[in-house]
Amino acid sequence: MWGVSEDEERRQDAVQEAVQRYAAVQPELRQVADGFVALVTALLDDAGINYVSVTGRAKSVASFAGKAARTVDGAPAYPDPLRDVTDQVGVRVVTYLHGDVTAVADLLADQLSVLDDRDMGQETARQGRFGYASRHLLVAVDPVKGVPAAYDTVRARSASVQIRTILQHAWAEFEHDVRYKGTIPEEHVPDLDRRFTLAAGLLELADREFSAIRDRLQATMGDQHLTIDESDPRISASDLATFLAGRFQDAGWSRTDHYAWISGLLLELGISSLDELAGLLSSIDAPGINARMAYRYPAGAVRRLDDALLAVFGTRYLALHGNLHREQALTTRLEKLRAQ
Repeated sequence: MWGVSEDEERRQDAVQEAVQRYAAVQPELRQVADGFVALVTALLDDAGINYVSVTGRAKSVASFAGKAARTVDGAPAYPDPLRDVTDQVGVRVVTYLHGDVTAVADLLADQLSVLDDRDMGQETARQGRFGYASRHLLVAVDPVKGVPAAYDTVRARSASVQIRTILQHAWAEFEHDVRYKGTIPEEHVPDLDRRFTLAAGLLELADREFSAIRDRLQATMGDQHLTIDESDPRISASDLATFLAGRFQDAGWSRTDHYAWISGLLLELGISSLDELAGLLSSIDAPGINARMAYRYPAGAVRRLDDALLAVFGTRYLALHGNLHREQALTTRLEKLRAQ
């Protein structure tokens, strides 16, 4: 090729070959991404951890090609793009609070193999700046623990998982949209950088205030007066959330729909009032349950109640209609609870 060295020509040929091979497997990677989204969602739901959304994607061919062609000081940034570009499958978990980011990361570390873990917010802070903040994990299926057959598509693959709060997500998406989808006049770049930095600092403060609000509410919710809806025999989701916040003050909040779901299980057990539930829970050994479950992540309030009900009712709890879809997982947990 005229004007191009042999080394550069070989590099371009290697990149082109890698892009062609990636294009051939990209449809399969879309299924892998769907599988990881389903797996991560199931893990979060089982742990009772609160989150806003779990989404995923397979990297587009154009994006892969751009990354594969990058150089650093004239050398390829990714000598073997198919191996070295690790975000071919991406999953994003958005949470409400910063503490939930840590909870999600700890959960994934407990349930999957973590190949890499970078806290971009801490890296930015160490430089004395405000800016992009997100936890980046590279995960794969733990060969010892494995995964249920429903997630077979992910067994031989890895996924890059981004975990961030909803405020961090808004900043990152808007910043990306402005910088990469529009041309910024050179004279406006310093002011734009300053404004993004200011916004990042304000959002970090807002994240802290949201966490403080949650902590204050959680410390006082157990003292609130609860109302009873005579037309519905179930304990209402809002009343149950208030009760559990007072009962398990060290647990995180769970998703709103999870309170309604476990209220249905309580009704199957014949428990339709908070007085009945309080009497039941007064007999359990909560520290003992926690010790046997050996949580390596802060289990949510609904998960803590779920384990308590499993400890009290055992196989009867397994047999509830609302638990048929997770009987195998509950059986494994029951064995841990009964272990000496």
